[in-house]
Amino acid sequence: MTLSFFDQFSLTTFMGIPLIALALTLPWILFPTPQNRCLNNRLSTLQAWFIRQFTHQLFLPINQGGHKWALLLASLLIFLITLNLLGMLPYTFTPTTQLSMNMGLAIPLWLATVLIGARYQPNHTLAHLLPVGTPGLLIPILIMIETISLFIRPIALGIRLTANLTAGHLLIQLISTAAFHLLFIMPSVSLLTTTLLLLLTILELAVAIIQAYVFVLLVSLYLQESV
Repeated sequence: MTLSFFDQFSLTTFMGIPLIALALTLPWILFPTPQNRCLNNRLSTLQAWFIRQFTHQLFLPINQGGHKWALLLASLLIFLITLNLLGMLPYTFTPTTQLSMNMGLAIPLWLATVLIGARYQPNHTLAHLLPVGTPGLLIPILIMIETISLFIRPIALGIRLTANLTAGHLLIQLISTAAFHLLFIMPSVSLLTTTLLLLLTILELAVAIIQAYVFVLLVSLYLQESV
């Protein structure tokens, strides 16, 4: 019984095709494509307004050199939000609960920000490893600590997204299983558990959006240090 709770996170195949490939490609069909006309439909207008507001708030503290990342980060945010929200539907697979996928997104983005800083601002990048006014005896220790914290960043990005979504899915499955088994024993307790499940589902919808935003926001903060 305990192992069955984790079956929803297992990578399965259908007719030799990994379902994670379908889960990553099919959401792009849901995105509306802009058309060459003066007035678009409400969905396209809402999408354009959301992207414009997001990019404005995200790149406000970043100088002009970092604005080249606007298309990449905006696309990544919409993609992560779509994957997280579609994973809340029954009988669906959530790719962002896989640590390997999240690390595959986090490591290249983090490495790109480090390489950009090392290429265009090497002195400023190295200055982050040693705070101003550090005593001489603490310099080697602080350099090692800051270097370790620098390499922990992509790991924290991937684990944060994976852990939050996995914990939410497990809680929903545990509470829904409890509500089903209590329905025939204690209907009143089952009704209370179902109410709790509804509230938790609403919370998980918010978490799915917030975690996608936090992922992209942290990447933009790393980019801000580099440019």
